[in-house]
Amino acid sequence: MSDGVRAMWMRGGTSKGGFFLADELPADPAARDALLLRAYGSPDPRQIDGMGGADPLASKAAVVARSSRDDADVDYLFLQVYVDQALVSDAQNCGNMLAGVGPFAIERGLVAAADGQTEVRIFMLNTGKLATATVQTPGGRVSYEGEARIDGVPGSAAPVPLAFADIAGSSCGALLPTGNAVDVIDGIEATLIDNGMPCVVLRAGDLGIGGYEDRATLDGDQALKARLEAIRLQAGPRMNLGDVAGKSVPKMMLVAAPRNGGTISVRSFIPHRCHASIGVLGAVSVASACLLPGSPAHALAKLPAGPHLQLDVEHPSGATGCVIDLDADGAVQRAAVLRTARKLFDGRLFD
Repeated sequence: MSDGVRAMWMRGGTSKGGFFLADELPADPAARDALLLRAYGSPDPRQIDGMGGADPLASKAAVVARSSRDDADVDYLFLQVYVDQALVSDAQNCGNMLAGVGPFAIERGLVAAADGQTEVRIFMLNTGKLATATVQTPGGRVSYEGEARIDGVPGSAAPVPLAFADIAGSSCGALLPTGNAVDVIDGIEATLIDNGMPCVVLRAGDLGIGGYEDRATLDGDQALKARLEAIRLQAGPRMNLGDVAGKSVPKMMLVAAPRNGGTISVRSFIPHRCHASIGVLGAVSVASACLLPGSPAHALAKLPAGPHLQLDVEHPSGATGCVIDLDADGAVQRAAVLRTARKLFDGRLFD
């Protein structure tokens, strides 16, 4: 056992994991990943010998450093620590953990806090894109207490609005990497889209389900999961992601008409387990798919009018609201979501 590494455990949105300063982790990625696997207790379905939460949503890591860029305050690298595999992946971003990056950067002294609110400009290393988090800092200190509520998290907390610009094609090179609003894979219509998160959006009904099932039911449907994986493996190369057999992207999004006053209903696979809610950037990508005429999502969505759109993506835990601004040509110009975060622990993590 080493002398440990300084870590802050935080809930970011509907996810949870460790936040680290980059210069306090091994510089070699292989050594860094080995440390995280030991510290999180992977591979083991219970992660009983580590700090992982035995769920992909609670087995995540954020690595943060002061940025050398003129347009950013900090750099953020997201790492998915697999639960039952000896694998740490940087193949995707995480917009939920992103909600904790601003507060963490202020807590660690990387960004000076203003009195009231502090904007933290974040360069997302996984995708090469920028986000801005607005952190509540009354008296120049981070406050986690407030009245903001997000579905999938009990209680309330201080709001952390996240604004994204120019995130289309962040991993795939284009919003629609095939150039099509609709592609057909194994006889199923799908939208292959990347507006911050690579996603394959399909009608739930085309896969023989209603799209309103609970998480446990869908996780237990092995035939459905096998069919989704077959489609995902074919979608990967089409999305410029290559062989995705060992990757956590693209996510699989099964959409249905909304039932609770929202824009669309979704069951998200991440990619082999059903999400308890939906990832932030996954929600942005699904909301964007709703705006594509002729797409599976567009046919089911209940859309508001105007260039400034509030799109609520319903999921098993409630809904995630996305605010999308369109330019004069109807293209997505800017997307924003409301998240919250909470500091849970600050100390040393041992591997």
